[in-house]
Amino acid sequence: MGIATDIILLIVAAFSCGIILQRLGQPLILGYIAAGVVLGPHTGGITVSNIHEIELLAEIGVALLLFALGLEFSLKDLKPVKKVALIGTPLQMILTICLGLCIGSLMGWDWKSSLWLGAFISLSSTMVILKTLMNQGWIGTLSSKVMIGMLIVQDLAVIPMMIILPQLNNPAVGIHAIGFSAVKAAIFIAGMILLGTRILPRLMTHIANLGSRELFLLAITAIGLGIGYLTHLLGLSFAFGAFVAGMVLSESDYGYQALSDIIPLRDLFGLLFFTSVGMLLDPAFLVNHFSQVVILVLAVGIGKGIIFALIVRIFKYGNVIPLAVGLGLFQIGEFSFVLARVGVSSNSINHDLYTLILTATVLTMVLTPLVSGQTARLYALKKHWMRHEPLESASIPDIGLKNHAVIAGGGRVGFQVAQVLQRLGLPFAIIELDHRRFDQAKVAGLAVVYGDASQEIVLDAAGIKDAAILILTIPGLVAAKSTVVQSKRLNGHIGIVARAPGPDYLDFFKDLGVVETVLPEFEAGLEMTRQALLHLSVPPTEVQRHTDTIRQERYASMLDNNDNYRLLTQLRGAEQQFDLQWIRLPRESRMAHRTIGKSEIRKTTGASVVGVVRQGELRPNPDADFVLEPGDLVAIIGNDRSRDIFFQVASSPLCSG
Repeated sequence: MGIATDIILLIVAAFSCGIILQRLGQPLILGYIAAGVVLGPHTGGITVSNIHEIELLAEIGVALLLFALGLEFSLKDLKPVKKVALIGTPLQMILTICLGLCIGSLMGWDWKSSLWLGAFISLSSTMVILKTLMNQGWIGTLSSKVMIGMLIVQDLAVIPMMIILPQLNNPAVGIHAIGFSAVKAAIFIAGMILLGTRILPRLMTHIANLGSRELFLLAITAIGLGIGYLTHLLGLSFAFGAFVAGMVLSESDYGYQALSDIIPLRDLFGLLFFTSVGMLLDPAFLVNHFSQVVILVLAVGIGKGIIFALIVRIFKYGNVIPLAVGLGLFQIGEFSFVLARVGVSSNSINHDLYTLILTATVLTMVLTPLVSGQTARLYALKKHWMRHEPLESASIPDIGLKNHAVIAGGGRVGFQVAQVLQRLGLPFAIIELDHRRFDQAKVAGLAVVYGDASQEIVLDAAGIKDAAILILTIPGLVAAKSTVVQSKRLNGHIGIVARAPGPDYLDFFKDLGVVETVLPEFEAGLEMTRQALLHLSVPPTEVQRHTDTIRQERYASMLDNNDNYRLLTQLRGAEQQFDLQWIRLPRESRMAHRTIGKSEIRKTTGASVVGVVRQGELRPNPDADFVLEPGDLVAIIGNDRSRDIFFQVASSPLCSG
């Protein structure tokens, strides 16, 4: 089968290695690289036979990686840390390149190889850092925002480096070539802006109106790769064109959908890229040059960490932030692989330097979670309260919240729940990881914390220890399970309402101790069934009876253990048939300890009592001899005036009348 067999082997090996690395708390890309090492030509055993063809396919992975980066890029992401990101990052990269020149000089390399080394080590790993921050629960802290802002600028800097560095092969014409490349890039970007503002929106609107998901995916892929190929024909980088295409497309109304659709394709071809990198990693080289690799890793890690810490400190970030940034961003990033491939293909660097950089990069990535995880311990030597670094939040009282609801997930469902709670004047706090939704909640004046709800520090910021209930709207099972476990560990008495992806997962949540579970698709289908039956002239009472029966059958496991849910189902059925209002009878009410007939409720108020809930039991249609008791939940029907009079009479004490 040729290359097809190679691709199958790589995918299966990447899957197996990915699972192992994931279990060890490492990023998936290290699993992909490990799969490439296993199937590469340097390790023996099963070997990929068409390495060159895999490398050609990997070029598509690079283009899609940068295309997705362009789709994700937004200047809004840089606003909170714009100074350190836009000014500090270029300064950091210049200092790190100087560090690379010094390291290369000490190792006896020529200036060009040393310059390429500096360019490689000036980049840090966005993928590794994001995964590490999530695992450690630091997403949402100011430290994480500084790191992410600097990483975005670093990723953007890859594009000009890919254009400029290969031109240094011939210093005599290098300046002219760089200038010519810059002019071509400027003309191309201007043309893309015109294309993106005039033609692409119309094209995407037309394609979206056709209603074909496959055609939409094909269109955005064609745009990204097609424009990349156009830049290649113009003598510019294929990946650069794909990035600009993504950045232009991100400003359209279809940017989010385009990113959502392209991510699986990007990840698949990205897998081929990282496995092709692994195939070039020679374990024998690591053994034979062990001391050189260790020296390079230590020099880069220590030097780069100090540079990051100093840059952040210069921009007046204190507390734990310089230490966290230095220990977090010391590694060499995945885009260094992209840049190194450009260096090899343009004969700018030799294979030994490439292999050395590749080996050092993999080692620094593996070390990142271990080194970054020491931030708290090291800072604790100076400041014992390091973990109190505040998360980004809005509308959370300084004194905290008590007996409130914590809503994990501020999407459409969570936002709707929050609006109802706000209308009723009930306290709550939303936890949201998506910064756009966080901003929407903040603008709406809702109490919200930015971060991952499965992490203790984030739950603590939302006041989970003093909360009455956790409303879990997160659809992902892994994140939902982690959130439930952490919440119950911090607050053993908290009630939990969870969203389940399907009926098969009711027992899953029940085993976690969650007895209130909602099935969104089931509820939507049931409501559509109700509307359809009404349209088919089925009597409303029959519709309600059948739908209530279906709901009780579906939630049977919950009804067995939850009397309140059974009562709520009965109340819902009653409300569907009548225009009801429920009123709690006060302790000192003039109606208390008297029969309905003696109180002359119908005569004095015009309202009729159609039901009473007492001690969790619904008593429908009470007769005139039924005695009302304090605390009864009384259901009445009548017009607005009648219900207002009933409320006034029921609320007044016996002595007043």
